[in-house]
Amino acid sequence: MMRRSHRFTARDSQRGVTLVVGMIMLVLITLIVLASFHLGRNNLVIVGNAQQRNDALTAAQQTIEAAVNSPLLTSSPASIFPTPCSGWPDNTLCYDVNGDGTDDVVAQITPTPTCVKAQVIPLTSLSLTDANDQACRTQQPQSCFGQGGACNDSSCANSVWDIRAVAQNLAPNGTSAASQGPTAVVNQGIAKRVATNEIATSCP
Repeated sequence: MMRRSHRFTARDSQRGVTLVVGMIMLVLITLIVLASFHLGRNNLVIVGNAQQRNDALTAAQQTIEAAVNSPLLTSSPASIFPTPCSGWPDNTLCYDVNGDGTDDVVAQITPTPTCVKAQVIPLTSLSLTDANDQACRTQQPQSCFGQGGACNDSSCANSVWDIRAVAQNLAPNGTSAASQGPTAVVNQGIAKRVATNEIATSCP
């Protein structure tokens, strides 16, 4: 009788150990699945933030290019774009990145671009074959022909400007800035040829 009771107890003990091991394995598998889920979600967030930052950086660079190509940069630096982003201050442009008809990124030229320096281009530095240089020659008054001094200067000047663009993502409504998300800032110095009569106002 004692032997039979001993065998029955050992068998029950083995079953208990198997149950405990199984539960431990189940817990470990569950933890691995949860860790994989969180890791995958974090990777998606990282990729999304990187994409948003790239979009903002591209928008900031495009806004600077638009400012450089605008004729209002030198004459009206506080209002470079004739049609700024609706609902935003001057010197802003909005971009629809994904093509869904709603603006996704807003970029602003801030602060107002400033002229760092300007230097009048001498006539001797101009090329007779360059159309832009010819325009600087043809604007010389008749009284300067054959004269020296100030008449050796052309009607154009080389200027250097400091431009800074800040871009950020918009909320889903496309009219206000997102509460979260990356902000891209691009600072760039650019060279711009201006008329000498603009130096007094643009490059004091």
